[in-house]
Amino acid sequence: MDALSSVLKSVRLEGAVFLNAEFTAPWCIRGRFGLARARERLPGADHVVFFHFLVEGRCKVRLVDERGDVAQVLDVSAGDVILLPQDDRYLMGSDLHVAPMDTDNVDAAAAAAEPEFIQMRHGGGGAATRFVCGYLGCNRSVSRPLIAALPRMLCIPIGDGHAMTLLRDLLRVGVRESLAPRTGAESMLAKLAELIFVEALRRYAEALPPEVTGWFAAVRDAHVGRALALLHEEPGRAWTVDELAREVALSRSALAERFATLVGEPPMQYLTRWRLALAAQALRAGAEPLARVAARSGYETEAAFSRAFKREFGVPPAAWRRAGTT
Repeated sequence: MDALSSVLKSVRLEGAVFLNAEFTAPWCIRGRFGLARARERLPGADHVVFFHFLVEGRCKVRLVDERGDVAQVLDVSAGDVILLPQDDRYLMGSDLHVAPMDTDNVDAAAAAAEPEFIQMRHGGGGAATRFVCGYLGCNRSVSRPLIAALPRMLCIPIGDGHAMTLLRDLLRVGVRESLAPRTGAESMLAKLAELIFVEALRRYAEALPPEVTGWFAAVRDAHVGRALALLHEEPGRAWTVDELAREVALSRSALAERFATLVGEPPMQYLTRWRLALAAQALRAGAEPLARVAARSGYETEAAFSRAFKREFGVPPAAWRRAGTT
């Protein structure tokens, strides 16, 4: 299993809600999905990733920088996915100088009788731009390798061929399931949203310039990507750099240097952080004894585990667990 698949397997995406939206020129909206809204459907999620899949038309989009800095404007066209990994506030429209309408105030009446299931409409009646929107709820601690490695907003072209048609049709199925949920709908919606997310991440990694470093560049590297996959697949194994190097057919020094250059930290430090992320997820998920979580994370004593956990997350394990139940 590759590193990206290993991380996604651990992230445990919890669900998704889809929305068909149509905007007609001139238009501009200011939006942010918000974790609070996601928790109405996904009470276990502590992070939300939001996306727009542009089905028809074109528009511009930029982040709303709370500090007042001018953010980059992206031009988006049909077949593109706009991904907001941090669920930042954004401006989107045919003209970003038009007075924006907050998405909470846009008329959003379910139109189940209409063949295209348009649930949100706004604009001046000109050229139409249509989106299918969705979000994924996930665990922040475990998804951190992915989220931290992504820009705050990115536009990823899916194209106008078979892939575009397939994803558009699948998402329309998702819209129908959201409007009239059937048995198993939550699981299906999560998988559809994950499909969009994975395809976007894969294309983002493939498009990175060769000189770029970071987690996605490391995943793309034949040796470091394999090392990451092994660490994610068997986090409880008593790994050493020597053993990891043998598994990926590199010398110890070559792997250590290449791993640190691409990932930004040594292999064993990365493994420690991944084990603690899994421990954080386990603490929130159930009542497993702290000693067992500590041992599985590679610590001989609860005290040593608690010190490491507090360094990583700012609070002791017991306080972390209590915060997840309030």
